[in-house]
Amino acid sequence: MKKLNGNVTLITGGGKGIGYGLAEAFAEQGSNLVITGRTESRLIAAKERLEAAYGVEVLPIVADGADEEAIKMVVKKTIEKFGKLNTLINNAQVSKSGTPLVEHTKADFDLAIYSGLYAAFFYMRECFPYLKESRGSVINFASGAGLFGKLGQSSYAAAKEGIRGMSRVAAAEWGPDGVRVNVICPLAMTESLEQWRENYPELFQKTIQGIPLGRFADPKQDIGRVAVFLASDDASYVTGETITLQGGSGLRP
Repeated sequence: MKKLNGNVTLITGGGKGIGYGLAEAFAEQGSNLVITGRTESRLIAAKERLEAAYGVEVLPIVADGADEEAIKMVVKKTIEKFGKLNTLINNAQVSKSGTPLVEHTKADFDLAIYSGLYAAFFYMRECFPYLKESRGSVINFASGAGLFGKLGQSSYAAAKEGIRGMSRVAAAEWGPDGVRVNVICPLAMTESLEQWRENYPELFQKTIQGIPLGRFADPKQDIGRVAVFLASDDASYVTGETITLQGGSGLRP
């Protein structure tokens, strides 16, 4: 039997990369989906592939994660379409990658904080009443950039560590209502990581050499299946945790 049959999962940035891998993993386990992003054509293409492959319903919504009113609209449309929400996954994030801290501008920092930390805050706040009804869960995405101090990632790391701190508080506050909040710190092979490999080949090689298995995680098979576990009844006792899926990559300085 599918673990999430009939559930509704909202995934930000669900049209590509880790977000699409998450969407596949959840759809495979029977969950209907709401996927958000900034590019309508990508979301529609993802909807068509997911529905054809897994037989679930997918609602694509174009939304800017930094826009509070847009996020309220996403949640409103989710409830209008499905009548409930079981899992919120805050995956989307934009940042000025590869820029040293001393070269960051306020605009660079704002980009990371608003698209990451504020977006997660807005989505969590707006989704809470419906997650309380379903005794559902939140899965937020942070990063080894913050855990281990990745060069050139100061604003990204700041946003992600803010998300981790907020998640721990939410887990404590929402536990009595049966809402679980957990964090995944992934290192997965995506289009963005391919670009990072091209831009920083030496750092890429150093990173991959520190992974005992010699590979990055797969968005669906590795990251997605852990997220499915956290959203399922199998993890009904798990909250306030940070799951680090870095493959033992030795990213610590």
